[in-house]
Amino acid sequence: MAQKGETYKCNVCGNVVEVKQGGAGTLVCCGQDMQKISEG
Repeated sequence: MAQKGETYKCNVCGNVVEVKQGGAGTLVCCGQDMQKISEG
């Protein structure tokens, strides 16, 4: 579950996203779950 302020990166293409509004589920890019690289 993504929380506001966390940052995630795709290990395939390198996309980086910052969560602006948390929610249930997982972040997926290039068919794989994104890796959390920082918290709030």
